[in-house]
Amino acid sequence: MNLFPGWLMKVITRQKPSESFDFIHFRMKGGLMLKAKDIMSKTVTTIRSDETLQDAIQLLVCKEISGLPVVDEREKMVGIITEKDILNFVFSGNLKNTRVADVMSKEVVCFSPETDVDIIALAVGQNKFRRVPIVDGDKVVGIVSRRDIIRSALDLHCRL
Repeated sequence: MNLFPGWLMKVITRQKPSESFDFIHFRMKGGLMLKAKDIMSKTVTTIRSDETLQDAIQLLVCKEISGLPVVDEREKMVGIITEKDILNFVFSGNLKNTRVADVMSKEVVCFSPETDVDIIALAVGQNKFRRVPIVDGDKVVGIVSRRDIIRSALDLHCRL
């Protein structure tokens, strides 16, 4: 459900508490709404649930990302593991022997490629997510990050 009228998204920061929020348009030229498929990163690094936390950390660091969708042997998304999940565990366990499945978040907010960007932006802002998976059925087909949303807002603003 879109809580903002039409095509508006609240900007996360403001100068003073008394100031009202500015708004960003997420409509393309011609009035069409931007969709997840228009802004998502299509190259997605995933990890299997039976791999170790050490494997997850290596991927996060080497790829310079902050989270990984977790998939099973059929490439079905079964969770997500983030830097936060790992930090919550890192001092209390063994990275080489702990499986991703033991630490990952199993309840994942994800969206379809056809979801309007303003709905994704609202979810990211309200839930303080860094990224959300984009799925088609059970398969991960993309990721939308905060940076993707900000970049698309800037691109639209510069076209005006």
